[in-house]
Amino acid sequence: MASRLADAVSPYLRAHADNPVDWWPWGEEAFAEARRRDVPVFVSIGYATCHWCHVMARESFSDPEVARLMADSVVSIKVDREEHPGVDAAFLASASAFTQNLGWPLSVFATPEGEVFFAGTYFPPADVQGHPSFRRVVAAVVDAWTNRREQAIATGSAVANAVRASMPTSAGDPALPDRAQLDRAVDLIRSAEDRVNGGFGGAPKFPVAPALLFLLKAGGDDIAARTLEAMARSDLRDPVEGGFFRYATEADWSVPHYERMLYDNALLLDAYTRAWRQDPSRSWAAEAAAGIARFLTGTMRIAGSGFASAQDSESTVRGERSEGGYYALSADERRAETPPALDRKVLTGWNGLAMAALARAGEAFGYAAWLAAAAEVSDALVAEHVLADGSLVRATLEGRASSAVATLEDHGMFASGLIAVGLAAERPDLVDAGRRVLDAVLDADGGFTEPGGGDPVLVARGLALAGDPSEGAYPSGRSACAAAAFELFALTGEQRYRAAAASTVATVSALALASPVSFGASLALAHRLASDLVQLVVIRPDDLDRARDPLTRSITGATTATVAVSVSEPAARALEEAGFELFADRSPRGGSAAAFVCRDFVCRLPVTEPDEVTAALRG
Repeated sequence: MASRLADAVSPYLRAHADNPVDWWPWGEEAFAEARRRDVPVFVSIGYATCHWCHVMARESFSDPEVARLMADSVVSIKVDREEHPGVDAAFLASASAFTQNLGWPLSVFATPEGEVFFAGTYFPPADVQGHPSFRRVVAAVVDAWTNRREQAIATGSAVANAVRASMPTSAGDPALPDRAQLDRAVDLIRSAEDRVNGGFGGAPKFPVAPALLFLLKAGGDDIAARTLEAMARSDLRDPVEGGFFRYATEADWSVPHYERMLYDNALLLDAYTRAWRQDPSRSWAAEAAAGIARFLTGTMRIAGSGFASAQDSESTVRGERSEGGYYALSADERRAETPPALDRKVLTGWNGLAMAALARAGEAFGYAAWLAAAAEVSDALVAEHVLADGSLVRATLEGRASSAVATLEDHGMFASGLIAVGLAAERPDLVDAGRRVLDAVLDADGGFTEPGGGDPVLVARGLALAGDPSEGAYPSGRSACAAAAFELFALTGEQRYRAAAASTVATVSALALASPVSFGASLALAHRLASDLVQLVVIRPDDLDRARDPLTRSITGATTATVAVSVSEPAARALEEAGFELFADRSPRGGSAAAFVCRDFVCRLPVTEPDEVTAALRG
């Protein structure tokens, strides 16, 4: 049987190409086959570095008898959740009607129209402690489809309608949170803090980097610092290569789940950089940031392209398969072993997070190599992931583009990444490219629209989650776009960008205030919207290198500024000509760099000494 997955862009799908299961990739063809055969679809969703996905593949999907049962009973679809996040989100929402223990692998049974009538996660190969075997589950689904089909279809329809009804809307003219409400959100997070071990709640314990970034900006610096320091000193951090693992299975951050994700490390790099900028005595923050940057630019970097999406938890160590065993080895011992595999697909959105974090860290710590790596990745992605018509590619593998539709996540995160790198590297072309990326999804009503309305298979069935607010471990597509819009407002003064950011945050404000740990990105932006717009711009003569300019170095400590940037006079003129109003009529003074401290684009007289910048920011 020829595999339909052998040439997939997703390494996760390729890993299943040799299964005896007759897998189909996500697409209309699989659903058409289910209609032709009058059978349900089985949608198996996971990702390349998912431990229990590997386990279920070995136990069930490699079993010829299970494969025959599936071939006779269902059309089987394999989905990489990282390649198709909209598909994953839609089926997770439906699966929540059947289980509270959501995760991956996600195992979904649906009608040929995609409506879910049963779902779960990992199923063992044999009945274990009340958990049915996968074989028993498939048999039960077949029985329901054969003998109680009307009930199955009714269940699927009811679940789909419930999911649609749960999506937030702008009805009722929702309001932005004010500072008092944001302070209460900080207090609510404080009440969930584990004061013994750091972090929030018990086991398993996740970094929740967006919530930490919100705390660092909104008066919860002490909470964030305790968590960040605890993680930096814990087993969650690889002391050799420097990156952080996805989560810990114990409350004290021990016994990690050993896969390492690009998004976690990018956001944590931002958090440790910010923690150090706010208090340079935090040597642990500088050390952790340097380790993450080393991991990103070394382990995760794909030559000539971007950053890999993840690194596996499993590898072969001394001849035996091991989860995490590689990370127990010293640097010398690791040289004798093959490291865990990388998921080498390059995701546009996640790369945007890493580009921005490396650019900001490179500026803050004065490491030009980190900024250079961010700029190189930016150029590679502009060349490979931006098509001639300006549309984005969601993912590539070794230069081959995925057919998956780019998402709001890709547009928002990539736009912010290009803007951050463009400002730090003094590349007006990248800043302008970031603006074009965001403008492509900014609609006439002042909101953000998924390209094509979302995944076309879901859209055709009315199953796409328009306005999905869920953030999880990283910003949602809408909050990422809103953050990029606010950055563009701070640079251009165009009210359409601020209005789009504000309306997006307002739509989820009630959810965010009720569950702040889960909505850190939206709350961080809400805090910026509720605060004064303070802009710090340093304009240098063309012959004054940023590394030698004391005014530029003073930006590191300017954590109260909404935006703080240093550019040469030629870059400032190019940005002004491109419509970035913040740089208009700003020039050096008397052959020296000049700093302009502005509030809502109204600027004080320029100053030329770092202590004058500090005084102006305080004023």
